[in-house]
Amino acid sequence: MNAGRLAWGLWALAMALVIPGPVLLTAVEWRDEADLLALVAFVAVQVGMATAGAVIASRLPRNAVGWTFLAMGVGLALALTTSVYAELGTDTAHGPLPADHAVAWVSNWIFLPVFYGGPLYLLLVFPTGRFLTRRWMWVGVVLASVVALATLALAFRPGEIDSLEIQNPLAFHGSLGEAMKTIEEITTFLALPGFMLAVAGLAVRLRRSRGVERQQLKWFTYAAALVGAGFAGSILVPAGWPADLLFLMGLLAFAGLPLAAGAAILRYRLYDIDVVIRRTVIYAGLTATLLASYLGLVLLLQLALGPLTEDNGLAIAGSTLAVAALFRPLRGRIQEAVDRRFYRSRYDAARTLEGFGARLRDQVELDALSAELRGVVAETMQPAHVSLWLREAPR
Repeated sequence: MNAGRLAWGLWALAMALVIPGPVLLTAVEWRDEADLLALVAFVAVQVGMATAGAVIASRLPRNAVGWTFLAMGVGLALALTTSVYAELGTDTAHGPLPADHAVAWVSNWIFLPVFYGGPLYLLLVFPTGRFLTRRWMWVGVVLASVVALATLALAFRPGEIDSLEIQNPLAFHGSLGEAMKTIEEITTFLALPGFMLAVAGLAVRLRRSRGVERQQLKWFTYAAALVGAGFAGSILVPAGWPADLLFLMGLLAFAGLPLAAGAAILRYRLYDIDVVIRRTVIYAGLTATLLASYLGLVLLLQLALGPLTEDNGLAIAGSTLAVAALFRPLRGRIQEAVDRRFYRSRYDAARTLEGFGARLRDQVELDALSAELRGVVAETMQPAHVSLWLREAPR
């Protein structure tokens, strides 16, 4: 079969599997609006994975990245559909449903290779679809073995299926059952080190990369960092709307991950990532600084004005005005600090041009000015050759 037809056929399957999960969820009682937002974000992840995978696989069929995204797109849809169907089947108000226990068994383990195995593999082979070296290939084999063992243990260990309160219908018993429990404990312990090892593989590839591949890795690393920041923040902050918001941000960033990967592999606006990263760092630092300043000013003004008034509105209004006044100077300072630390060549070029502009006002000798201009161009632009042509003034 033609690779393009296969890729778009799998995409059509993934799109068809998008429908059952949300439809079945309409029969489940919603807890709050956050559930609906999470569902929308989850569907966006699934559609993004499948679509980016189909585009990459149809154009670059020998690159494993596209096929991996396609597999994750189909797997995510299956994970959602089986999970909801199993929940309805074990619910006394709607169940039992045909084969609900078998579907519950599938839903118990399918998320592991999709949510964990797929991202691990992508971290090790992006953007070429191949491992960096033979040693990293063996790292991939070890991590794949851990994922396979963890999936096997989750599928056949005795006990209840999580959150469904039904016994595993295909559980092993006796010594085999105890072995499954032991394997599950070991692989759970290895989950975080395995993920960190895959991240290290991406970091090594980024450090060794040059030119186009380096820009491709920047796109992927940027999107992956947003995913990690969202999910990690939702775990670290106290439960409530901040954690829900961060988790939603992580899901949306996860939806953007395949799009960023597709843009990088297909080299669409490849070099724009430097501007995106720079602005993200600047405005993230600015937001964090302004938020900390606002909270600190509110607390200080409440303490200072507490003996005079019981109204907190004055402290809030004063803090808001102060933060608004700090926006422009803080933005300039943070931008300068980011350029000096992470974009040194840009920072040095700007300083060089500023210095040349200041000397230009005082310089009147044409030969000295020409030599200095050529030096500034060579330092800031770093061309292979610099020449200056001066047109004689008409007499």
